[in-house]
This record gives sequence, C-alpha cells and structure tokens, in this order.
Amino acid sequence: MRSYRYCLILPVCTALFFSAVFASQNCVGDDSFTLWQLPSQGPTQMMSYVILTPEGKLIVLDGGMKCDAPYLREFIAARASEVELWIITHPHLDHMDALGVLFDTGTAPKIKKLFASFPELSWVKDHCSDGEYASFLAFSESLSQSGVLCEDAQPDQKFKIDRLEFHVLGVRNPELTRNPLNNSSLVIRVSDGVKSVLFLGDLGLEGGEKLLKSPLAESLPSEYVQMAHHGQAGVGESFYQKVNPSYCLWTTPKWLWDNDRGEGPGTGPYKTLETRAWMDKLPIKKHYIMYEGLHEIN
Repeated sequence: MRSYRYCLILPVCTALFFSAVFASQNCVGDDSFTLWQLPSQGPTQMMSYVILTPEGKLIVLDGGMKCDAPYLREFIAARASEVELWIITHPHLDHMDALGVLFDTGTAPKIKKLFASFPELSWVKDHCSDGEYASFLAFSESLSQSGVLCEDAQPDQKFKIDRLEFHVLGVRNPELTRNPLNNSSLVIRVSDGVKSVLFLGDLGLEGGEKLLKSPLAESLPSEYVQMAHHGQAGVGESFYQKVNPSYCLWTTPKWLWDNDRGEGPGTGPYKTLETRAWMDKLPIKKHYIMYEGLHEIN
C-alpha cells in the first residue's frame, strides 16, 4: 500500500515492564516456537513479527513504521540480548522503517544477520515512485553504516535455526513491474514439525500467480498464513486455497479491516472485505487481527 496515514508516537513501555508482564506467562512452548504479531503504535497499517525458539533464539520479521521502533526495541530487549536473524520482506516504509530508526539512533540490538531479497536500487528508481526510491535509498545507507551483514535470499533456499526450518518460496521478481515492490516480497515458510507459518509480505496478484505456477507451490500449504498486503489487494483466492490455512494473521488496522474511509464499513477503496469473504469459504479456526492488540501464538 503506497498511501500512509500519519503515524502517532504512543507512550512506550520499558523493557522492565515487558519482562514483568511476560514472566508471568508461558511465552515459550515446550515443543514449538512462540510467535508474536505486534500491534501498530499508530493508526497506519504495518507489519511486525517476533519469533522465539524454545532454545531462546530470537528472529524478527520486518518491524513496522518509524513510530513502531521504540516499542519494538523494548519488546526485543525483554526477551533476548541479540537477534539471531532479522528478515525484511520488502523495502516499504511500513515494513522496514522501524529498523532504519534503530540503526540511525544507535539503539538497534545486536543483529547477527539480516535476510532479504532486495531489488537493485537502479530498478527501484526506474519502476517505483520517487518516495519509494528515496525511502529505500535511506534504508540502504543506514544498513550499510550499521555494519550488519545482509544475506541475499535464494529461491528454494532452506536453513535451520535450532529446530526451526526456514524455506524460501519466493524472492524478488524484477520482471513484474506492476505493483513492483509488493510483487517482489520475500515469501518464506517457517516450520518445526509442530506448526507452520507462511509469511507473504505484501505479495500481489501477479507475484502470487507466478509462485502458484512454480514447483515451489507444493510447499505453500501451512497451518498459519500471514495475509498478503495487510489482507487487501494481495494474492488471489486460488492462492489461499492452495495454502489451505487453519489460522489467518492479519496485519490490519480497524479502518482497513472494515474498508472504512470514515463513512462506515465498505466505504473505502480497499479489498479487505473481498478477502475476508474468500477466507469464510475455508475452514478457518481463528483470525488474529492487528487492531485487536498484541497476539501471542505458542
């Protein structure tokens, strides 16, 4: 999504507060990883996930807008002294800017490695908006100055962190110049034999169709799916049918969930209600929606 509402900075809890709250909860399952879907700290859409392995290693995926940076920093600090892996699905503000702020302010945790499938800067300049190019250029400079190693994801790449297996199903698609940055979202499946989660970033219709036609489509079925492009104007219905999830992860604020531009549900230009109708046809057990607050999945 290329239009952004202003992000409001809300009061940030301290690492001590987070530690106290979550010490009283069973945050790490004995047999599987814990996944958190973080809430936005402003009214805009964004995407931020944190994974904790049973052995105590932390993985972060995206992170959100600039205003989400303080909350994210304290959330991480309450759980680990370093980040084993930080995954960025694609270089849009609502996915990468929180990390950029942490780099620029010198408040980022120790990050052992960044993992992404970034397009070339020249390609972004040629095919994307001036704003998209400027924000990606700024993030690239911040990343370079941070000294954090960025590994370029490869199709069908597999690797493990503790018992978690990561499987790359989709990478940048430079031939897709319609909805270009979204259609170059990194698609990655995380599983451990107990549960599986498919992360789609903001993958669009064209990127989804390309993946469906590839041999890697057979690896799409997953128990949890992160709804593409915040649940609107992302992949098509046939893609979700192939995934066949039991649980849906929506990085979606209330106004987007209802497609409400201020005049009531259904009055906006977004396709969230259409996507919701698709999911009603599947045997979904639960929807985890960002506007409801922090979600923890054990």
